[in-house]
Amino acid sequence: MPTPIAIPSSSPVTVVQQTTVALPAATAGATPLGNRNWKPTAAGFAPTMVLPLPQTATNAQLTALVSNAAPTSLPPLSLKRFTQTVRHTVALPTGAAVLLYTEIYSTATLTLPTAPGFTFAIPAADVFAGANYYLALYDPTRPSLGWQYGFEGPATVTNSTLTFAANPSPFTLTGSGLPANEPVSIVWGTANVTWVVDARPDSVDYLGRSATSIQVVLAQAATDAQGNVVVKLTAPRDFGGIHNIYAVIDGVQVAHGGFLIARSATISPKRGPIGTMITVTYNGLGSSLYEGGASLLYDNHYVGAMMANWTRGTAVAHIRASGPVGSHTIEVADAISFKYLNIQQSPIPWGTGEKFNFKVTKDNGRPKSQIDWPANVVPTLDAKTTLQLTSLATSTAASAQLSSSSGTVDAKVAVTASGLVPNAPVDLEWSTVVGSRVNCTGTCWAFISVPLGNATATSDGSLSGAISIPDGLGGWHVVQLIQGGQVKAQVPYYVKRSIFGKGVSSLTLKDGQRFTVHLKGLGWTQLDNTIAVDYDNSYVGYGCGFNSNGDTVMNLVATGGPGTHLIDMYPLLYTQQPSYPNTPYGMVPVLTYAQDAPGLALGYQLPAIRLAITIVK
Repeated sequence: MPTPIAIPSSSPVTVVQQTTVALPAATAGATPLGNRNWKPTAAGFAPTMVLPLPQTATNAQLTALVSNAAPTSLPPLSLKRFTQTVRHTVALPTGAAVLLYTEIYSTATLTLPTAPGFTFAIPAADVFAGANYYLALYDPTRPSLGWQYGFEGPATVTNSTLTFAANPSPFTLTGSGLPANEPVSIVWGTANVTWVVDARPDSVDYLGRSATSIQVVLAQAATDAQGNVVVKLTAPRDFGGIHNIYAVIDGVQVAHGGFLIARSATISPKRGPIGTMITVTYNGLGSSLYEGGASLLYDNHYVGAMMANWTRGTAVAHIRASGPVGSHTIEVADAISFKYLNIQQSPIPWGTGEKFNFKVTKDNGRPKSQIDWPANVVPTLDAKTTLQLTSLATSTAASAQLSSSSGTVDAKVAVTASGLVPNAPVDLEWSTVVGSRVNCTGTCWAFISVPLGNATATSDGSLSGAISIPDGLGGWHVVQLIQGGQVKAQVPYYVKRSIFGKGVSSLTLKDGQRFTVHLKGLGWTQLDNTIAVDYDNSYVGYGCGFNSNGDTVMNLVATGGPGTHLIDMYPLLYTQQPSYPNTPYGMVPVLTYAQDAPGLALGYQLPAIRLAITIVK
């Protein structure tokens, strides 16, 4: 049945006003760091955060920069774990000196969106008039992203403490003609948006998105003797578009106004060689269908779709700079998958986009292949494919554990169990499915079991052994322990996507030559049975791994002339066979896979996979 997914984050879903998080202060000397618990609670679901925060990093680098000029690039800083705040002075290409204060945070927690601002203390002697301030983050688990910038200044400086506000939009609300000398609640109209799926033991179907209107109290005030009210507010970090604002007295809406959260966008960096990771941030996406999505174009080539359902209007995508050397245009625009070309004539004319120039400086040769994993969040929907509770023996007291809960095909995993029938044989089996969606008019697949081995329970009913994950479909599967024809215990295991060999049939090709891309671990649900392929930031098609049992060999043609060319593959929401109404963003690259994709709430770790080839004369 259709299931709206709970947002996979510990963050409250209601809108909050801005606050400031006090990070450990740096002093003129050194400040020991110790074990600071600071990282996003949901490992990346950051409705108020522009920066892509660390997922599993043990030494993420958070840096404050003080500069007379916006930093365009920085030399690489050491990735070792610092034990104190470190001051650096760097000369940018423009000649402006920049002071950097680097602190390293390990296994830390930051709850968003309750804390959309940051403070960073620096020595008072280094606070100088007219300077701009910047906050940057480096995640060693994603080195290809480089330094990510956000929260640009000028910042508020108080006693050498920099305060960065994620959305510093103060405004004054005034009202007149209201009941005199009465308390007034100022109420902000907004919505919660989520994805909808139908999760079953045999598959997961994608059914679209769902928006629920809510109202949040922004402030409490009181009218004066003349029935006037004046309230100073700060716009919440929230979905874009027009928000209703109500004055409520004794539970009755006595006045009504509106506030528009406008759109904005940034890219970082703005120059670099082929393969440079570019962070594209698009703020102000709305909660409605026509305001909730965006398209990303690179030199007018469609790269993919961006969404912000779970990130309250802020969509973040990472793409690589493709050649040739020279200037390239990056554009984000309102879209339901594809760009709304005359948005100014629509009922939502504020849904404007932005365009930027990125300069490809040189071709350094083919970058290494990489897999960029999404946020590692705690699932909110406990539904695993192939987990069949009805097949479990009703009288069993057995339990089993695996040494890991996820991995690639052919991975070796230890199995332990207890509570089995003592001294009795145990069959270990892998529960999966076989079938295809092509030309399917119903459910065209069935459960099958793959033998993993057998053993004998000890005299105390325990078992210890190892299995090899079958070279088959990706996604959620179940390891079953069977005695006497009954399933005594079962444990879910997630098969990740992986690159087979070099990933491409040939790394060096001639213009017009055919080649293949080879992946393992594609699944069979509408969340994971397909993968979208971009060639030099242009969407060229998709591959499907169901009929081929997870093994996916895709056919491409090398084009674009001599030099380095990029293949970037992204998750895709499959909306065919079966096809449901009102399923936007289907069959295109999901560029915001890291923070805003329905599979995250079910434990699906669907990454971007990045390869490259070289064309020679």
